[in-house]
Amino acid sequence: MADACGLSQEEWQTLPLLINPPALNFSAVALLAELHGRMGYFPPVLRLKPVLGPDGQRVVPPRFAVAEILNLQAIRDEARARR
Repeated sequence: MADACGLSQEEWQTLPLLINPPALNFSAVALLAELHGRMGYFPPVLRLKPVLGPDGQRVVPPRFAVAEILNLQAIRDEARARR
């Protein structure tokens, strides 16, 4: 998957990438490990939430909005301080 992006070595290390992994998918964590190896840090990832209609129910077809951007590198760095 990472090779399919077609980024150069310089782009892997300099572009501000934002990753939106699929939910409950083991290939997502493998991709994160690959990206960390290429980039030297963990990229930020999105956490999505369902969009609700005016009645408070989920809309059809399902839609999602960004709930937050998780800074995985900061989470990792904080964890290292507790090591």
